[in-house]
Amino acid sequence: MKTLHWLILSNILLVFTLCQNNHQENKKKLLLPIFGEKKIAKVGDNVDTLYHTIGSFTLTNQYGEKITDSITQNKIYVADFFFATCQSICPKMSHQLKRVQDTLAKKSDFLILSHTVNPEHDNVEVLKNYAEKYGAIKGKWHLLTGDKKQIYDLARYHYLVNADETEGEGNLFIHSELFILIDKDKRIRGVYDGTDSLQVNQLIKDIHLLDKEYQP
Repeated sequence: MKTLHWLILSNILLVFTLCQNNHQENKKKLLLPIFGEKKIAKVGDNVDTLYHTIGSFTLTNQYGEKITDSITQNKIYVADFFFATCQSICPKMSHQLKRVQDTLAKKSDFLILSHTVNPEHDNVEVLKNYAEKYGAIKGKWHLLTGDKKQIYDLARYHYLVNADETEGEGNLFIHSELFILIDKDKRIRGVYDGTDSLQVNQLIKDIHLLDKEYQP
């Protein structure tokens, strides 16, 4: 009889614990907004929200290494778009990214992905020289080149920012000055002017906020 009572009590405690855990999950609040289109999906009696996420890609970094979206698994990262010969906003953006990198250099679950919008010129050698100029840490800050259509599609349809090439003399490239903050679930959680040091300060603060969301 005592054994039966103990089993009943154990089951009650288990149900109570599960209810408490579910309650704690429900109490969790997002500390930053989620950007992009969202959809409501219903599976049986459950209703869930599906958010815009960054899709798959295969590119090459400044060391000639193949980089796929798998590198971002369980990582918070910042993405941006640039080109090596840009003399307007790119140097400002790269200086600010170096500041972000150096501030978070010891954070093992953080990356920076910079995509060139001029891959025909910005090959591995060019990107390596550019990376050295701005002190990019190997394994922390990846400067990426590859198929132009894939890069432009990533910008427009995944990161939701501008990327284009103008026609005519000079081969001018149009790209966003924004830094895009991506969480460990590949969702866009913030956009910041990469030429504005105050907004980059906020980016750094928001990265720390995202950390809190993933804490148990």
